[in-house]
Amino acid sequence: MPPEAILHYDFRPVTEKDLPMIAGWLAEPHVAEWWDDPEKEIADIREHIDSISVEPLIIELDGRPIGYLQSYDPHLEDGHPYSDQPFGTLGIDLSIGRPELVGRGHGSAIVRQFAEQLFEEGAPRVIIDPDPANARAIRAYEKAGFRAIDRRQSEYGDVVLMAIDAEEGQ
Repeated sequence: MPPEAILHYDFRPVTEKDLPMIAGWLAEPHVAEWWDDPEKEIADIREHIDSISVEPLIIELDGRPIGYLQSYDPHLEDGHPYSDQPFGTLGIDLSIGRPELVGRGHGSAIVRQFAEQLFEEGAPRVIIDPDPANARAIRAYEKAGFRAIDRRQSEYGDVVLMAIDAEEGQ
């Protein structure tokens, strides 16, 4: 994606019909490297469809599904490892499912746009937790304005906890 290009992404709720497509994305090598077992992940996403703590979304570009994003509230789950973040903080996870779109600036543009939407809705902070070995993701999140605030070991594995605050994102 050329640096001057400003794209707009749409985010729509995941439906049961999307699960086979997401399963296909989870099988792509660039996604499978960073996510757990696809069957477990699909079962979790299916549960999240009606969840109050996690919102599973399809990322669309020009009306075409290109990836999966979920936002979550760490304060709505007992014992969540990120519940020490300021009240109102929301976490996000994403994967660009289509391999031909990886490494073209979409990741940073998506997280930047989605974080702005969350700030407009009142979130004071947005966090994301890439694996320390996922240098491409970390660079993309830094490009979007996120900064590393901690390194943690939790049920999610070894992560770099990154954050952007509303006043930084404005």
